[in-house]
Amino acid sequence: MTSADAGHVRRTIDAVWRIESTKLIAGLARMVRDVGLAEELAQDAFLAAVEHWTTGGVPDKPGAWLMATAKRRAIDRMRQHQLHARKQTQIDHDDDWQPALAGADPEAAADDVIGDDVLRLVFTACHPVLSIDAQVALTLRLLGGLTTEEIARACLVPEPTIQQRIVRAKRTLSEAQVPFETPGREELPERLATVLGVVYLIFNEGYAATSGAEWTRPALCDEALRLGRILVALAPLEPEVHGLLALMELQASRLNARTAPDGAPILLLEQDRARWDHLYIQRGLASLRNAERLSGAEGPYALQAAIAACHARAPTAADTDWKRIAALYDVLAARMGSPVVELNRAVAYAMADGPQAGLDLVDAIVDARELREYHLLPSVRGDLLRKLGRHDEARAEFERAAALARNEREATLLRERAAATH
Repeated sequence: MTSADAGHVRRTIDAVWRIESTKLIAGLARMVRDVGLAEELAQDAFLAAVEHWTTGGVPDKPGAWLMATAKRRAIDRMRQHQLHARKQTQIDHDDDWQPALAGADPEAAADDVIGDDVLRLVFTACHPVLSIDAQVALTLRLLGGLTTEEIARACLVPEPTIQQRIVRAKRTLSEAQVPFETPGREELPERLATVLGVVYLIFNEGYAATSGAEWTRPALCDEALRLGRILVALAPLEPEVHGLLALMELQASRLNARTAPDGAPILLLEQDRARWDHLYIQRGLASLRNAERLSGAEGPYALQAAIAACHARAPTAADTDWKRIAALYDVLAARMGSPVVELNRAVAYAMADGPQAGLDLVDAIVDARELREYHLLPSVRGDLLRKLGRHDEARAEFERAAALARNEREATLLRERAAATH
């Protein structure tokens, strides 16, 4: 195998890991009842794949191969150490393990999922025994397949802090022997808010990837949407569940239009709206009506969905009702004020009342600690300065935004905007 072939295989393996890791960890967690051990076994299987696939090629069913390999490693570890007698007994009586125990064909050994393991993994990682911050970090790690750097940027906190949260969270779940299950109806409401937040963070990582060579990761959006629909079935009378699904569906409608054929980002106001998915728009508007029907019109997700609906209903960018969007952001800021919401509110006011109105709002939050490394702050500020004719300042802001951006496509776009600002 040439070095070029080996490089192609490694890229394929990386892509398979992005796609399969969540289901792999979820399936293993159900069996070994330990999230940390499940992640470790999944990573061991991935390393084995790097070794075997580089020489033997990628199998037709890579997910099945990874699951079978991880199961066998789990069995070997438990038999060797004799430290998990209870789990060994559990495994010996669990039909899910029998294909691996019997040496079955690895291509078929993973076709044994009972229920929705991914949803169980979400609720396990969002168990109330963990702090909210730990729940978010662990779920993004396990379900989003994000690196600690990506999670740190998504949460606007230092990377070492995220690393510590993840390690402690896995240890806490193990020590507390948290069951790997979907909570009963009586427990659902208290655990739902965090789950909704994490599902939306996963969607956002797919909608605008924090780092890497591609601006979007549609597979993550698809997984978040799938989880959102399951949550609606679990909690049909919770308005914010419908609000979140509406928000994700309306934003997902724009995915095809967000990138050019070469992968370059296309900003909202420049998108070809004929490429928007109108089925998703119809679904999103229906989900928003469900949230409103349940008296949830002013829930944070429903408010954001209402903002997205303003864009979806506008035939052209010029037809966008920016006054209504600004008013909705006023309500959203009052309900869940945060520097990021304020930044988006500033953009809305700039479109409704002119760039100086937006710049005044941006400058009011320019020193916010949470936005110190947030590339969209200088990006927005640069755009407003450019519209005001303050080109030197605008160019400097675009350059600073490009330096902060970790996504290659986005950084390139910001450098191009800097170069075009005269």
